[in-house]
Amino acid sequence: MSIQTVNPVNNNVIKSFEEMTDSVVDKAVTQAASTFEIWKKTSYKHRSDLLHKLAKLMREKKETLATMITLEMGKLLVQAEGEILLSADILDYYADHGEKFLADKHLHPTHGEALIRYTPIGVLFGVEPWNFPYYQVARFAAPNIMIGNTIMVKHASIVPQCGIMIEELFKEAGFPKGLYTNLLMSGKRASALVSDKRIKGVSLTGSEVAGASLASEAGKYLKKSVLELGGSDAFIILEDADIDKAVDWAVVGRINNNGECCIASKRFIAVDAVADEFLKKFTDKMARLKIGDPMHKDTDVGPLSSEAAANQIAEQVDRAIKGGAKAILGGKRVEGEGSFMQVTVLIDMKPDNPVYYEELFGPVATFYRVKDEQAAIDLANDSPFGLGGSIFTKDIARGKRVADQMDTGMVFINHPTWTQADLPFGGTKGSGYGRELSELGIDEFVNKKLIRVSGLTDPF
Repeated sequence: MSIQTVNPVNNNVIKSFEEMTDSVVDKAVTQAASTFEIWKKTSYKHRSDLLHKLAKLMREKKETLATMITLEMGKLLVQAEGEILLSADILDYYADHGEKFLADKHLHPTHGEALIRYTPIGVLFGVEPWNFPYYQVARFAAPNIMIGNTIMVKHASIVPQCGIMIEELFKEAGFPKGLYTNLLMSGKRASALVSDKRIKGVSLTGSEVAGASLASEAGKYLKKSVLELGGSDAFIILEDADIDKAVDWAVVGRINNNGECCIASKRFIAVDAVADEFLKKFTDKMARLKIGDPMHKDTDVGPLSSEAAANQIAEQVDRAIKGGAKAILGGKRVEGEGSFMQVTVLIDMKPDNPVYYEELFGPVATFYRVKDEQAAIDLANDSPFGLGGSIFTKDIARGKRVADQMDTGMVFINHPTWTQADLPFGGTKGSGYGRELSELGIDEFVNKKLIRVSGLTDPF
């Protein structure tokens, strides 16, 4: 199988790579396991110093790294640069706080002394997606490197050069060989690798199908897994919301990363009292967005990540319309070269529509009108996904009450679902399990070892 960089602006093949052979992969796993035996004995300060150096390198090389993101998957260049800075912030965050997070937790048993000690578990295997090539890796790798684990990553096949660049950054920062390894291999072979006894834990960010496959293999071999899968985030607009502010954030929430974001706002739910005003202003603003080359500063929406991705969302929109929905904006592929999709707003989506429960990964919004707050909550929860959600209201206490009733891993009030180093990230239902980022993100792939001290005559 050939792994390729294809520029989605024109679908030209830029560079091709051959998959690693089984022998090369086996040697890489052997190296990672060997490096773990040394790395687990290093000090937190040493790990922290190297993570800080890695973060510094990323900031220094921001333009080069960001340009490759844009070339390979079509992210706006300014957003690609923002991704590099966010990734560096995550590295610094765990370098600064990892030792504190991993400090012994002293317990208070009835007799004697006890503590929980955090220890590494070994080689971890991550399968990462193309939509945030650096950020996804940073949030998986940084906490686990501080723990003392070693990292192997099978990156998405459409961003091979980003994957290679990440490994080169680790080497340049001074990390030992085998601490971080980039694997050029297919998804099918990735699932097979989970069975290797030297792999102790697996993490995947991607589709439900890929997640189910990897988790099945992990369960078969009794290995811990963390999954961050799809999302269909609801964006609720209550009658007391600041409509202009809600519209501004709605466009950002839907169009960020060309709409190819698991936490993008996808389902816009407005109560009757403000539905007409919100829909008109939202649609008007979406209609003014400029589609074009993501390298250009005046572009608002770039191409989809690949021709397959563009065809998929165009097919979903077509099925939605045939199923009774109406496109009041867009609805088709952009004519000409490249993997572009029109900015689209769909209304009249009903539960019997074949696309109603699907995730729309691209610049396509669905709008729903409901009678009141409870109807908005019910509709928001009527989804197989449970990643994030948003509530717009001037009454913060009310917003928190609504948030309590949303069946998601994250809820933001007066802001679309977002991410930063010190906030936990993850979902429920079909959106996966486990958490990344914040202190919770360092708790997944670690042995929480109980150490109990007591006198020989002390009763338990």
